Amino acid sequence: MFFDPETWVAVAFVILMVVFGYLGVFKSAMTALDHRAERIKAELDDAARLKQEAAKVLADYKARTASAEREAADIIANARAEAERIATEAKAKMEDFVARRTKTAESKIALAEAQALADVRAAAAEAAVQAASTILSQSVKGQVADDLLAKGINEVRQKLN
Repeated sequence: MFFDPETWVAVAFVILMVVFGYLGVFKSAMTALDHRAERIKAELDDAARLKQEAAKVLADYKARTASAEREAADIIANARAEAERIATEAKAKMEDFVARRTKTAESKIALAEAQALADVRAAAAEAAVQAASTILSQSVKGQVADDLLAKGINEVRQKLN
């Protein structure tokens, strides 16, 4: 048993552990491990805190994005409604303009017709008076002719105008 290499390795290991214990290597190693554990814990806490902050920022940006999308949708809806209102207004104005123009044109046409009718009547009356005057002056002579002629001319004028 004393000649087995495993025994001597075990004895050397025990001696080494005793020397380490005497020199305080275990305390140093434990302290270093404790410091490392504390540092890792602090880093994990920082990482958790940063994760929470990132989650808050992400939620904030999602809320802002949703708000911006709603606002854009509202703006588009308002723009469409305004465009429809303007189109309806323009259509109504155009229809009103066309109606007024049509009415004005119809009034001008009616006035021109009335003027033309009056001109035709006046020309016809003038021609009839002239014809009656010529016929009466050739067939009747004297004072009676003049009286009849004046009376006939007045009657024709009154009836034709």
